[in-house]
Amino acid sequence: MRSSLALVPDADDAFSASVTERLDAVESRIREVVATSDDMVRWTARHLLDAGGKRVRPLLTLLAGSFGDMSRDAVIDAAVLVELTHLATLYHDDVMDDAPTRRGARTAHEVWSNSVAILTGDFLFARASALSSTLGPEAVLIHAETFERLCLGQLHETVGPSPEDDPFAHYLSVLADKTASLIASAGRLGALQAGCDPAVADVFARYGEKVGVAFQLADDVLDLRSDPETSGKAPGTDLKEGVPTMPTLLVRRRAVSPEADPRTGRLVSLLDAARDGGPVLDEALALLREDEAVEETAAMARSLGAEAVAILEDLPATPGRAALIDFTHALIDRAA
Repeated sequence: MRSSLALVPDADDAFSASVTERLDAVESRIREVVATSDDMVRWTARHLLDAGGKRVRPLLTLLAGSFGDMSRDAVIDAAVLVELTHLATLYHDDVMDDAPTRRGARTAHEVWSNSVAILTGDFLFARASALSSTLGPEAVLIHAETFERLCLGQLHETVGPSPEDDPFAHYLSVLADKTASLIASAGRLGALQAGCDPAVADVFARYGEKVGVAFQLADDVLDLRSDPETSGKAPGTDLKEGVPTMPTLLVRRRAVSPEADPRTGRLVSLLDAARDGGPVLDEALALLREDEAVEETAAMARSLGAEAVAILEDLPATPGRAALIDFTHALIDRAA
């Protein structure tokens, strides 16, 4: 899928051509793996697939694979595995969040029902699991452990922190499980299936944990600054659904400070009522967009991104490493 290469705009021409060819193969393979004779699932399983997406995780799998033999079919299947797993979580997340749109299209539960959306996500998980079995026991274990973390992240987000928990540490752990775990696995699987030394796969595991959290913090900013025409996501979606984000956590922490100003108190009261939508949501969104918490969150994302790039220094200097640095910056700077 060529839109993925927008994440690595300065990549070497020959390298870009090679990655483009493999991305096209990934796209074809995804559709092959999802294909089914069942009339209902044929449409529901392709709903989000047809809506598009940048294929961030498959691209990372291929970039990791470039440090070994990226031409192996197993690298393609690893990229398909992580994307199917990601798509499955989107079906489930949209039900959990009661989200009306995804990638500019109506969500599956809006088109059909919650049950159909959940079962479609389960179907995609099943196809991903079957694919992992063809890649060997280590891939099966990595996929299973990632699936566990995805479930735990969603569970902890849903239940929220206990009174004894630090809400910031709790939130970052949710991001690590819900987002970073799969991104780390994408790089790790790509390296392993390309025949790289396990030490290279470990670099991608460490890199993915950093860049995955940075990616989600950037998404917190994007939720407030996004243009629905280009992002496919209505601004303030997280606010309306009452989903905690780093900017709202920062505002709430400041509100309990003795130095808190009336504007902060007003913003917190609006955040508490934003689920009602309408003018309350609009005012909360407008105030939060101008709040220092948004830039503070963006700075956190950039700092984690810099740590992720530093980890890449453990890799040899190749066109793949240069592309990975571009990739990192693009994931984070999209919310600027």
